[in-house]
Amino acid sequence: MCLVESGGVFIFHFPKQDYVFEKQKTENGKPENFSNAKRTIKVKLKIKFSFEKGISESQSFSGGGARRRRSGRSSQFSIPMAAIFRSLLLLLALSESFIIGVFTIGVGVNYGRIANNLPPPSQVSTLLRSLNITRVKVYDADPQVLQAFAGTNIEFIIGLGNEYLQKVRDPQQAQTWIQQNVQPYISQTKITCINVGNEILGGQDTQLASYLLPAMKSMYGALVNLGLNKQVYITTAHSLQILATSFPPSQGAFQENLIQYIQPILNFHAQVDSPFFINAYPYFAYKGDPNNVPLEYVLFEPNPGSTDPHTNLKYDNMLYAQIDAVYSAIKALGHSDIEVKISETGWPSKGDEDEAGATVENAGIYNRNLMQRMQQGESTPARPSEPLDIYVFALFNENQKGGPTSERNFGLYYPDGSLVYNLGVKSYILPRIDYSSSMKNALSFLSLFILLLGSLFLER
Repeated sequence: MCLVESGGVFIFHFPKQDYVFEKQKTENGKPENFSNAKRTIKVKLKIKFSFEKGISESQSFSGGGARRRRSGRSSQFSIPMAAIFRSLLLLLALSESFIIGVFTIGVGVNYGRIANNLPPPSQVSTLLRSLNITRVKVYDADPQVLQAFAGTNIEFIIGLGNEYLQKVRDPQQAQTWIQQNVQPYISQTKITCINVGNEILGGQDTQLASYLLPAMKSMYGALVNLGLNKQVYITTAHSLQILATSFPPSQGAFQENLIQYIQPILNFHAQVDSPFFINAYPYFAYKGDPNNVPLEYVLFEPNPGSTDPHTNLKYDNMLYAQIDAVYSAIKALGHSDIEVKISETGWPSKGDEDEAGATVENAGIYNRNLMQRMQQGESTPARPSEPLDIYVFALFNENQKGGPTSERNFGLYYPDGSLVYNLGVKSYILPRIDYSSSMKNALSFLSLFILLLGSLFLER
């Protein structure tokens, strides 16, 4: 149950309430018992306090406020004292809360934190649970974040930064890192993966590329030593720059100069049964050639699509073609036993003048359509029986990222918890309770009110 004060009105919210606070009438006009609430119904009980009249008005809402009942004997049904007292007692333990709804966006999400204006991890945890998000990827192993998600059952991918690769090649250093960053939290926070490095291959640092596989092996060996290898898997995320050919999808191939690194990495994945992570952004393909790449094709909008001449498979969007191209590249190196997961994809809502397509409208269309397809359990044309596992980038806009403007505007949410654009679901503003002096006085009165209710209940 949550409490938010707005304009002198206290809003109580029962996210798992078993009853709809709304009078049910029989044919003869007499009230029935409360009806069981559907899970999708959000119940809010507003009580406006008056120092002169006590409880002067009570309103009840169900189904998002579509129906409303005013107080009074003709329309207000009495709530059992025991039920309301038990509920109100919980308010005394609250320090900060949200009004939350119940829906799902069908994907995992990247929780990047290169910003100085983001809400604390405890509030982010509440936001993600309200969205029914069960998979989160972060880029480090921050203790505050891991502690904030304790007991949530959200699956966590944590990151080992590129700067640690050289160090953790040493098995003892790898084990120390896991003992410090995984073991203290894994009993409460569902850590399922360590992403070792990010987009190492395809860059200019060949020395760092040579550290990648030894670091992955060393981290896996440490998991085995600590008895955690059945709970946590090891992988690394690649950019699409590792591909030399991406169309047609059946002819996907890795860059020749990277095969010396990718081949043994694929062998490692097959040996330990871990997935291949790829960061795939159709946006960058459109940005690079907006005159020849159809916008509808990259936004999952209706379009003629493209057909792979070697398989006759039709693709109605670029992302699915990119995924199948990665599978084809992996198969060309002798592996058909490795799952591909999309560790990042997204679309920026704002960009510089030379960043074609970076608009709020396009970002909303891309992520809305993607989430709808994931909710429907879609797969790619070449692998129709294998559901996709996709992590959207990113949860928040990150105001301290470098590079072009688009890099700071991939977020689904602003730091205040409001949506950057419509996601096709109900938008939730997630206010933080401001414990000003007036609020503290109001809460003091609320505490007194709860105690009075308690005494009345005990006298009965």
